[in-house]
Amino acid sequence: MTPLERRSVGLLAVIYALRMAGLFLIFPVFALYAQGLTGQTPLLIGLALGAYGLTQALLQIQFGTASDRYGRKPVIVVGLIIFAVGSVVAALSTSVWGVILGRALQGAGAIPAAVMALASDLTREEQRTKAMAGIGIAIGSSMLFSIVLGPVLNGWIGVPGIFWLTGILALLAIAVLVLWVPNPTRGARGHESATRAQYATLLRDPQLARLNIGIFCLHMAVPAMFLVIPHLVVEHLGLVANEHWKVYLPVMIAGVVTMVPFLAMGNRPDRLRGVLALGIAVLLIAECMLALGHGSSLWLIAGLWIFFSGFNILEAMLPSLISRLAPARVKGAAMGIYSTAQFLGAGIGGVAGGFLYGHFGATGVFVFAAIGFALWLAAVATMPPVKFLATRTVRIGKCSAAEAKRLAHDLLAVVGVAEAVVLADEGVVYLKVDGTVLDESALRRALPAA
Repeated sequence: MTPLERRSVGLLAVIYALRMAGLFLIFPVFALYAQGLTGQTPLLIGLALGAYGLTQALLQIQFGTASDRYGRKPVIVVGLIIFAVGSVVAALSTSVWGVILGRALQGAGAIPAAVMALASDLTREEQRTKAMAGIGIAIGSSMLFSIVLGPVLNGWIGVPGIFWLTGILALLAIAVLVLWVPNPTRGARGHESATRAQYATLLRDPQLARLNIGIFCLHMAVPAMFLVIPHLVVEHLGLVANEHWKVYLPVMIAGVVTMVPFLAMGNRPDRLRGVLALGIAVLLIAECMLALGHGSSLWLIAGLWIFFSGFNILEAMLPSLISRLAPARVKGAAMGIYSTAQFLGAGIGGVAGGFLYGHFGATGVFVFAAIGFALWLAAVATMPPVKFLATRTVRIGKCSAAEAKRLAHDLLAVVGVAEAVVLADEGVVYLKVDGTVLDESALRRALPAA
């Protein structure tokens, strides 16, 4: 990756990680804390944990499309402000319904699609997997530190204090975005909004559908499991809430270490489907282990390690695949659909997990997650080979914003150019091309002599 790409991906990973930390920090402690909220029931506790997913699911497409039309950065800033307001509401609430409202507002700042689309704008095609994997690792690391720090912070400042902290993290993310993330100048196609017909086409695309189903199942499992796991750690390992990091830290570190070699293999198109299926199979095995052996401390720890190994692999791979397979002109919309599926899964997982835990106990929750992963594995088993477009990088020297916009427009008119991103300040052009139909002579004429 170029220095610009590394800087861009690193900063966007920080932004994504800060926001996701605001969601993950309460996961390991909320199920126990919520027992003291006015009006709580298992179902409402699940709703409070997953409410952010429901509102994000409702607004992801709108935010993704708005980022295509109005630009990535303004949309991301608005979303982070809404998230901060939700954090304050949750911090001040003493009833389960107040926390539900705060979590719903947190989710209403639905920026993941815009962040991923901005990362795609700032990286070349052949580096896209590394870029998205970097963000995926940041998300996994955010979960790692959040799950480990959540119990510690609970002992210091309590769950209301954690909510206040999440609001501060959102404001820090705004500062990082505005001050340090580069501004890409994109071609006219990049600012077009998707029509209903194009949305229908995106939804019918079989490869994108498999990935959307997958992220739905993946994030459906997480909030459902964390309604159960804190109680199991207390019951079978004898640890109070503030000590749960002693379980989460080693299993999360082991999961990250396990992920790395599989990501390297998944970067090759001929092995991609196999690695994807393997990651899903690992999740399915983990859920079966937890369903059958959660009464054993050894099986509980082993199941968590295996689960987070598969989770980290897939969390890193899926955004890269979506960004590479989505049509260039409606990439933001495609990422919006993907993120809608992701957070709809989280919302449904929280509600369904609360219901199942109240009626069928921990086993019912783990079986529920296992069924979802089994269905996803069946869908991936029939996935056709993946074909990626090639990327070219051209250095043209620094130019004005107006010149960059005109150049991007001219390049998009060349047959075979699917996407053109011109970074005026850096003097770099990124092209996504179909080599089988590319008009090389027209491309050379469109590029500056430099």
